[in-house]
Amino acid sequence: MQYRTDRYGNKISVLGFGCMRFTKKGSKIDFDKAEREIMAAYRRGVNYYDTAYVYPGSEALIGEIFEKNNIRDKINIATKLPHYLIRKKEDPDKFFEEELERLRTDHVDYYLMHMLTDVATWERLIGLGIKEWLDEKRKSGQIKQVGFSYHGGTEGFIKLIDAYDWDFCQIQYNYMDENAQAGVRGLKYAAAKGIPVVIMEPLRGGKLVNIPERAKKLLEKYPVKRSPADWAFRWLWNQPEVTCVLSGMNSVKMVKENCATASDAKVGELTERDMKLYKKVLAIINIKMKVGCTGCGYCMPCPKGVDIPGTFSSYNMCASEGYISSLRDHLMNTALRQNCTGALNCVECGRCEKHCPQHIEIRKELKNARKKLEGPIYRISSWVIRKFRLY
Repeated sequence: MQYRTDRYGNKISVLGFGCMRFTKKGSKIDFDKAEREIMAAYRRGVNYYDTAYVYPGSEALIGEIFEKNNIRDKINIATKLPHYLIRKKEDPDKFFEEELERLRTDHVDYYLMHMLTDVATWERLIGLGIKEWLDEKRKSGQIKQVGFSYHGGTEGFIKLIDAYDWDFCQIQYNYMDENAQAGVRGLKYAAAKGIPVVIMEPLRGGKLVNIPERAKKLLEKYPVKRSPADWAFRWLWNQPEVTCVLSGMNSVKMVKENCATASDAKVGELTERDMKLYKKVLAIINIKMKVGCTGCGYCMPCPKGVDIPGTFSSYNMCASEGYISSLRDHLMNTALRQNCTGALNCVECGRCEKHCPQHIEIRKELKNARKKLEGPIYRISSWVIRKFRLY
């Protein structure tokens, strides 16, 4: 296993264990199987384990496994505060104490604001005393480092990075999302400020493993023989700004394969020819793309707050990953904001089109995206989110 360092020089395994989805046995997590997978990762040097308050059964499971095998002090736990459930100043303590009990520990190594959506949401938390609460927990040693996880566009990410003295952050990033979500610009911005970046969705929910047959044949004919997952991980570890890559490994075989790649991949190892291969594979994956948006962000900011690149990214997902995945992505990028950033806000002023280097008919395509993504299900979901303040 190889390691990179956090903000304070602590060694973090380049491969982290994502603990969101373990195999179930009936209605409960299969403890024995999960233990075999976690311990297989531990024995191969994985020392970063990521969970969250809202991952069903996850915190309690890994807490029991770490205690049973007496490895708590040899690994790092990253878990998350469900800030969207916080209504009053006393709430963070309630959730945090429950997490410590589940995890069978007296401290959390890496504590994240879970799915922090924008600066306005962070400011709401500040109004509820979150900064003072975090300061107290750090001083007591119960929280070692503070960060946030994020789904959304580059501009929003950069604003959040500048909003607080974060110790680390977590973003969705892979070779499909190089210019979507926080993107490469967000990654480099955080790294330039000395903020370590943890990566989630390195395989785009399996999309970069289950690639089209044409893309598989390209990889098979290539002189260097690697699996689609191996290529996807190496693209990330090729970049020095990436600190740790999370993988939800639910078989010992997967653990062994990913650990082998993590032990071998090097910064800067990919050649110019390799990078051209990624582009060819991505072109095949994106062959049904609806809008030729590269996520450059030149169209932003929209005077009415529409997240144009984010909306087009979700719209393009319809063809490649289906309606449900794209709708979920769009809700996260737009409705889970203090102020909604959906296409419904567009007033067709046309300012965005003057700056688009791809010469996209943005107003027309936003109408198409709205028709596809912002129908009754989206509107009802958005209403529920606003009504119950699930942000």
